[in-house]
Amino acid sequence: MTDLHQNLIDGEWVGSDGAENINPSNTAEVVGLYARASAEDTKQAIAAAKAAFPAWSRSGILERHTILRKAADEIMARKAELGELLSREEGKTLPEAIGEVTRAGQIFDFFAGEVLRLTGEVVPSVRPGVGVEITREPLGVIGIITPWNFPIAIPSWKIAPALCYGNTVVIKPADLVPGSTWAIVDILQRAGLPKGVLNLVMGKGSVVGQALLDSPDVSGISFTGSVGTGKRVAAASIEHNRKFQLEMGGKNPVVVLDDADLKVAVESVAQSAFFSTGQRCTASSRVIVTEGIHDAFVEGLAERARNLRVGHALHKDTEIGPVVDPNQLKQDTDYIEIGKQEGAKLVVGGERVQKDTEGYFLQPTLFTETTNQMRISREEIFGPVASVIRVKDYEEALAVSNDTPFGLSAGIVTTSLKYATHFKRNAEAGMVMVNVPTAGVDFHVPFGGRKGSSFGPREQGKYAAEFFTVVKTAYTAAG
Repeated sequence: MTDLHQNLIDGEWVGSDGAENINPSNTAEVVGLYARASAEDTKQAIAAAKAAFPAWSRSGILERHTILRKAADEIMARKAELGELLSREEGKTLPEAIGEVTRAGQIFDFFAGEVLRLTGEVVPSVRPGVGVEITREPLGVIGIITPWNFPIAIPSWKIAPALCYGNTVVIKPADLVPGSTWAIVDILQRAGLPKGVLNLVMGKGSVVGQALLDSPDVSGISFTGSVGTGKRVAAASIEHNRKFQLEMGGKNPVVVLDDADLKVAVESVAQSAFFSTGQRCTASSRVIVTEGIHDAFVEGLAERARNLRVGHALHKDTEIGPVVDPNQLKQDTDYIEIGKQEGAKLVVGGERVQKDTEGYFLQPTLFTETTNQMRISREEIFGPVASVIRVKDYEEALAVSNDTPFGLSAGIVTTSLKYATHFKRNAEAGMVMVNVPTAGVDFHVPFGGRKGSSFGPREQGKYAAEFFTVVKTAYTAAG
């Protein structure tokens, strides 16, 4: 029998009913059994977080630093074990999964340091004899809703700053991948968090997520997921006059100019479009290529895509793991059919891959002869599918790049300082990459986008304080 991994509510592990967590590389394998929380469970978790907030928000910085530091140390010490768990439940290759766990450890390490760097300002008033102090205080109970594609990094980059700045937390991980978040919560609990400070409620978004949105006691919601759900989070939060932070979709462009180094261009785009099975919000699925390099680039990228090894995420020779589940696989294959119907030329891929184990394996897929008006060029597919759009010159490439309702990440491959500089300033995206893949950002700098991709303060780095704290201005008369 598989042990049941329970929810954590007010410092106690609770829950009796569970759901199986299935390995997308081998659907016959059950990764674990994880409890399903009810709406009532979620309300109890919120109440526990609310009760724990007064003491935790005034806790000493050394206490918070020590707990986050312990968590960082354990994550790093167990990165191989946790990476295997992540790989089994989400389908990332083992090296990618270990890399993600390492990033989670680095995030907790960073925010352990940030606890000791909390600062404010003391400024003179325009009135004689009056002093002004400007400080930041914790927001309150934070509801966290995370997606399945980065099941340990995204919960970490939300939980760590929330706790760093003195907030209490109720987290709902994606129903598909509860294991990695459960492990992080277990580590933090054993690191010494007081009861009620961090609560884990696993289960369906329609039940657990909705209970979080409906509660007037939740002071802030940090959400990463689909555009549709993000809009519902925003609407519910406005009703409660609640702070909210949204990270949603992307349809990220990468521009390849005639002067680009061809090898750099091919590898950068291959990593951006196909690695992590294309299941990254920063993945580049629109490749905008100028005429002079177009044919050579397409030939090189097609060869790279054909040679990518698709297989079981834990096998050492695998470069591309499985799609996460049958619903996402259907979405990917549906869009491949849409691309064909729209008149795009299928150059590589588009087919299921059969392996020794039953899994959701899909060949990396490359379309050419596409336009920016096609659905495959405008709608987020979230799979290993890329479309090449031919353009005349840099000016047209920039215009096509910005012609999207999204604005998370954008890239350019060029040896021209002029075009690189211009693109960095004029790309309508929150993050811009020059001669590096669009997917891949550091843990200590801000993450977020523009337009339909993001709303609210940036995540990560010192900019996380903008969401997880409120500013207070205090005046004191001398004497």
